[in-house]
Amino acid sequence: MILAYLQVFGLAFACSALFVGRLARASLKKGLLLRQGIPLVGGIGLALAFMSAAAFKNLSFRWLTGGSAGIILPALVMLAFGTVDDWREFKVGAKIFVQVIAASLLISFGVRTHIAYIGDAANIAITFLWVLGITNAFNHLDVADGVAAVSAGVVSAALLAVCLLNNEITAAFLCLALAGALCGFLFYNLPPAKVYLGNSGSHFLGFILAAIALEISYAPLERKAALFSPILILGFPIFDSVFLVLMRLKKKRPVFQKSNDHLVLRFLKLGCSKAKALWFMFLLCGFFSLAGLLVSKAPNFLSAVIIFLVAAVSLVISFRMSRISVDA
Repeated sequence: MILAYLQVFGLAFACSALFVGRLARASLKKGLLLRQGIPLVGGIGLALAFMSAAAFKNLSFRWLTGGSAGIILPALVMLAFGTVDDWREFKVGAKIFVQVIAASLLISFGVRTHIAYIGDAANIAITFLWVLGITNAFNHLDVADGVAAVSAGVVSAALLAVCLLNNEITAAFLCLALAGALCGFLFYNLPPAKVYLGNSGSHFLGFILAAIALEISYAPLERKAALFSPILILGFPIFDSVFLVLMRLKKKRPVFQKSNDHLVLRFLKLGCSKAKALWFMFLLCGFFSLAGLLVSKAPNFLSAVIIFLVAAVSLVISFRMSRISVDA
């Protein structure tokens, strides 16, 4: 089994490095999908590498049968839309509409929450909120070199750990395929970035991670606190997105209007280099994901302590970072 894991990771890594490099050269040659002279094709190459590694384990050939592999077709919808969005940016309403379609397709494959005692309608509603929230959170993260990809890599590793602890092999292979593809892409995306994810990549990453998280079982019914595990594992993009919205509301700006209120941009405003700011983002993401991993296995009382600690740290960071002016 270890050899199979290494094969999937290695194939995804190699394909990602190859595909992203080839697509970047083509983008520059044709003058297509560029932002300030930098190709926006990283997400396309990354996604192709992920699907190649998934196909290697016969996962992607079950698109029409549901299960974990049923996330790939809806994710392709997000990838295709994001690519068109990179070429000709859509309004917010159009983006949400396509996200709802992709989430609906995902649910039709049976990929949704299965929280006991709240009923199917409530579970479907929570699934929509989860998928749309995480998808847009990763889109918000992608404002500085490496941040979205590094965060996705940390989250993938944490979800992989949960899969291995719970012996969920199929989801583990998906996590490995994504992690390998991200590592290959980061050769081009670490500061100074030579290739960007683009909206195609950030939407694809958020969607695929939200879907994989839904496919994993975290705890038996007696450990209800473990329901917070996926929220904490993906806590950094959630925290970053909530912080961004609150800062915009504080300044009475439209929530969906672009601004410099992002957390990583505040680190840059403090005088941090792009590389140092990325390290801070990596550590914060690791803190949230580690907390989520611990909560997946800890008893209810200890889980409550961990959740309280994460909430306290989040409030302290929010308060301190909100005092940094980014408008000057």
